[in-house]
Amino acid sequence: MNIASLDWSFSPEQAIALQQELRSQVILTDQLAEVRYVAGVDVGFEAAGTITRAAVAVLNLDDLQVSDRAISRRPTTFPYIPGLLSFREIPAVVDALQKLTVRPDLILCDGQGTAHPRRFGIACHLGLIIDLPTIGVAKSLLVGKHADLADEKGSYQPLIHKNETIGVALRTRVGTKPVYISPGHRISLDTAIAYVMRCTTKYRLPETTRHAHKLASGPAIDAIAVSAIPPNQLALF
Repeated sequence: MNIASLDWSFSPEQAIALQQELRSQVILTDQLAEVRYVAGVDVGFEAAGTITRAAVAVLNLDDLQVSDRAISRRPTTFPYIPGLLSFREIPAVVDALQKLTVRPDLILCDGQGTAHPRRFGIACHLGLIIDLPTIGVAKSLLVGKHADLADEKGSYQPLIHKNETIGVALRTRVGTKPVYISPGHRISLDTAIAYVMRCTTKYRLPETTRHAHKLASGPAIDAIAVSAIPPNQLALF
């Protein structure tokens, strides 16, 4: 797929129809090779929401040190509508991915995967577009219910919606709120949980998400530093 030529001129009604159409293409079994590099993706907004600022941080899975990072900005063209955030955020994310010089083997998205009313959150959408394994790592609950979690790192409970397990609520740090994990594309729920825990150190959020969040929402000086990284010339995506 030529991601540079994607058309993002959707109405909300068209966006919902596309989610319904594409959801059957999401793969929820493990189709990933050796994972050496894992990336975090996050999006922030500038100028009262009129500019979308997307960030990608690529970490070496062995030591969770940053190997590459990129930021992109573009005008915001889709309104804020819960359940349709991928149409608002992915265009800038795609721009950022194209600046990378290190191709990630797995991407953790700040948002939902299958834990979504139509089972097609931003992690599913992005995974289909770039044909890479993706995981949804959300800070808040969008849909579904779960039982209480034990207050210990690594405990989790199934997230249930309409009698279907759509993800889990996962405790990544004692004494903090859980995060909500769900597969995006080309990965199973159990494997998604394992990779999120592997990327988590002493904080609530995995290191991938923490680094991407700093880039997406931090001060302008971060953007200046990242913009010095040369654009990718190797057509990684």
